[in-house]
Amino acid sequence: MRELLRLLRLVRPFAGQVAAATALGVATVVSGIGLMGTAAFLIAAAALQPSIAELQVAIVGVRFFGIGRGIFRYLERLTSHRLTLRLLGRLRVWFYEALEPLAPARTLSMRSADLLTRAVADVESLQKLYISVLAPPLVAITVAAGTGFFLGTFDLSLGVVFLILVAAAGIGIPTGMRALGTRVGNRLAATRADLAEAIVDCIQGMADLLACGQGAAQRHRIEELSLRLVRDRERASRVEALGTAAMTFATHATVWIVLVLAIPMVRAGLIDGVGLAVICLVAMAAFEAVLPLPAAALHLSEQLAAARRVFTILDARPAVEEPDRPVPVSGEPSPRALEIRGLEFTYPGSNAPALAGLDLDLPSGCRLAVVGPSGAGKSTLAHLLLRFWDPTDGEILLAGRPLRDYRLDDLRQIVGVLSQHIDLFTGTVRDNLLLASPGADAAALEEAAGNAELLGTIHDLPEGWDTWIGEQGLELSGGQRQRLAIARVLLRKPELLVLDEPTTGVDPVTEMHLMRTLHQLIEGRTTILITHRLVAMEAMDQILVLDHGRVVERGNHRELHANDGLYRQLYEAQQLTLSSELGIRN
Repeated sequence: MRELLRLLRLVRPFAGQVAAATALGVATVVSGIGLMGTAAFLIAAAALQPSIAELQVAIVGVRFFGIGRGIFRYLERLTSHRLTLRLLGRLRVWFYEALEPLAPARTLSMRSADLLTRAVADVESLQKLYISVLAPPLVAITVAAGTGFFLGTFDLSLGVVFLILVAAAGIGIPTGMRALGTRVGNRLAATRADLAEAIVDCIQGMADLLACGQGAAQRHRIEELSLRLVRDRERASRVEALGTAAMTFATHATVWIVLVLAIPMVRAGLIDGVGLAVICLVAMAAFEAVLPLPAAALHLSEQLAAARRVFTILDARPAVEEPDRPVPVSGEPSPRALEIRGLEFTYPGSNAPALAGLDLDLPSGCRLAVVGPSGAGKSTLAHLLLRFWDPTDGEILLAGRPLRDYRLDDLRQIVGVLSQHIDLFTGTVRDNLLLASPGADAAALEEAAGNAELLGTIHDLPEGWDTWIGEQGLELSGGQRQRLAIARVLLRKPELLVLDEPTTGVDPVTEMHLMRTLHQLIEGRTTILITHRLVAMEAMDQILVLDHGRVVERGNHRELHANDGLYRQLYEAQQLTLSSELGIRN
């Protein structure tokens, strides 16, 4: 019930449209009832062969209600679907606004396909909130009350009995459908999520599945999930059909009961024969408002299951929060020294710290390399600088102020990160660059691409800046993808540049070209280079060597190479590997 109340609060900003759509829905059903009632009066009265003048009002009424029903139905559908689409837009924005602060700290444990299902299928299911759940009860209550009052004008007992019967059908049958449909709705939402996950996994890992000979097994899994989804939908359809059959039975039973009550009144002269025809057909037509209620109850079960999945995301607390009083940041770059004091961080669910006891002073314009074997805690430092997480202990100061005092958007404008896992989006070269600065003009784009030595590549592409690069930039080579990512970071003009494994996935020759480009770009710029590839370390002002989250060595390349420590071991081992790789290429 709590989920339903939260969903109803979403509709509150559209109260005017809800009222208009409900009024049009009531007008549509009332027109149908009026059409049946006046038609019954016209036919029954005509059987007595009165003058045509006595039937004129009924004839006009039939025309009015017949035309009005079509007009009101059109307007009701137009209004309700406009409301539904606006509600869907609000839901999608609401979901994204809640999801964005959770990334990446809270989304690491979530399945991407499951998130996709929640963002698309579950949110889309909630768009039916008004049409399938909210409108039918409102229309049914209004129409039932009006019909009961109308029948009561013939005899009070007819109105009371009708209201009792329609309430029993309108409450009892949907309640039963809700009980039957809750489990079906939960299964349907879960199966839909499992199928989406399997399909996304299959598409993303198609090459590996085929290479391992598991294509048929994955196809079989998808077929099983598809069949399970079909069975779940069939169960939902059977429950809905049962509700429709029960409501049809209730409609005819109500007409029979009203007829049994009204016939003695006709014999007693309390009601004439024409009135009897009108009473029966009006009672039957009024059930049009009640017929959608079983389906509404079933849809409610499905939507509450979807709502619970969506609210799980909406209720999750971000790992970091905005400051109450953020540090004002001017639009112009300014020298900002970086200081780290006693920094410690442990990932949630882990017992071993990823970083421990880290101290650092990085003056503005200084170039720092953070090196070490895999798992030493290097990338964790980049995440902490962007406040994807907050330190477990210690603090990071920028211009003498803790990072917690900066708005996240301001901080991420100051700190630019080139991640080891580059995400290029399906679109053009221009689209991917403009992600960093949507308002950048052509000159700024060319400057960033030129600095990244990408301009020649862009001019050689079939459509230049508007060349489609495919999903994750698969139409580009590894080096081109890296340079595009570098250009994207440079377009933002960050004051502090963090390069996290910038040459991941490229060959040694391309790596040397990229590092040459990067060292030209970071000249005079505050830079932190995080890498396990010790290439061109001579150009760095400081080098920190991490191992198991702790600083084991500190100095410049010449000083560290002179010591017989971890840095020298890593450097010499890499030189052997690099020589071997270059020898093979030659």
